[in-house]
Amino acid sequence: MQRRTALALAACLVLGTAACSDPGADTATDSGPATWASPTAKLDGVSLTIWAAQNSNTVPKKVIEGFQAATGAKVNVVTIPDPYEQGVQTRVATGDKPDLAFWQPTASMLTAINAKTNLQPLTDAPWLGQLSPELKDITGILDKTRYAALVTSPAVEGVYYNKEVFAANGVTATPKNFAEMVADARALKAKGVTPFYEMGADRWATQWWVQIQLADAARSGLWDKINTKQETFGGPVVLDAIKQYKALIDEGLFNGDIKTAKFEDQGKALLDGKAAMVVQVNSFFGQLQATADTATLDKRIGFFPISPSGNVGTFIPDQSNALVAFRTGDGKREAAARQLLAYWMGPGYADFVADRKTVSLEPSVPSPAGVPQALLDVHKSLGTAVGSMQALAVANPDLYINLADMITGTMSPEKVASATQAQFEQLAKAAGAPGF
Repeated sequence: MQRRTALALAACLVLGTAACSDPGADTATDSGPATWASPTAKLDGVSLTIWAAQNSNTVPKKVIEGFQAATGAKVNVVTIPDPYEQGVQTRVATGDKPDLAFWQPTASMLTAINAKTNLQPLTDAPWLGQLSPELKDITGILDKTRYAALVTSPAVEGVYYNKEVFAANGVTATPKNFAEMVADARALKAKGVTPFYEMGADRWATQWWVQIQLADAARSGLWDKINTKQETFGGPVVLDAIKQYKALIDEGLFNGDIKTAKFEDQGKALLDGKAAMVVQVNSFFGQLQATADTATLDKRIGFFPISPSGNVGTFIPDQSNALVAFRTGDGKREAAARQLLAYWMGPGYADFVADRKTVSLEPSVPSPAGVPQALLDVHKSLGTAVGSMQALAVANPDLYINLADMITGTMSPEKVASATQAQFEQLAKAAGAPGF
């Protein structure tokens, strides 16, 4: 998940191996553009391995069944224990590579896995023209080369809300910007409703509150400025967002048990109407889907993107959204890995989205019945969404840990900013970012 990104990059510091020491170096040799076989061409005797995390190891089940039946290949899924990203990097650094793996398709995480050396380019993939135009180049690219195949809709930071709580307390329309959302929260609190629910004990979602406030700045190049030392986490843009988050907590707009509340408490509170809003990403809705059917979710839960200026979402693709194909040195298996991706996003895609009850990325393949409206709205927001820290920064420090420490009272906003900046610089240097 997103909270492990900094840990994954930190593995470079620990390993000290060639795979991490110079992530920008390209030691691989190419014989020219990759060839793409027919998605259903016979592959009798070929065996492929996919690495997956504990929350993504069942994702390819339907695709694998169809691909094996069509081609005669064998595909094995190997679950890498959490923390997934660190485990993958450690294995790859020692020369252990799968044929394919689920991987967060952001530039920073492609750098962390040393994409130029370890991954097959997918620039000319045959399915790219079938993707919705706004999704084709949204992620998966490093230095103008595509290394990741997006298979599901990227996560978006935004606001999940309880429709019934809004209606019962006179909130007749969703907020049009961050200030309107805060005004609605204050009106809800005045009526005895808990406006926002935060999972301080599990920590990782705390960063979304800062990042949604930075959406407009991100659109104006904030992360490019931080990447090039023109701006820092201690500058007024980021620090003011941290201070605003603390001010809202101090005002009492969050749940009283914010310090001890966990992820599962957050979902239950929103679904049960004990809180009005939650700032979260798609994995949060997955929790709701595990406890309620689509009819119930459509009745109770809605979604809206938010930023200071309007309804702008912040996208943050995670490892369950995309796959990468490794350079293994075995040309036959490398070609078969590409063929599996072409099958996944080609003949097998309709069955895949139907099996997962997920939003289709291809206009020619309709999203299946039963996808909750909130998820459709999340996907719709991608057309105008901006990149998150995870998507656009050259390194992703543990902002969420520092914010959680602020919630418990052991860090000030200024200390959160300075500690985050210090780690960012360390990770950027480990990733080989210019100027660090």
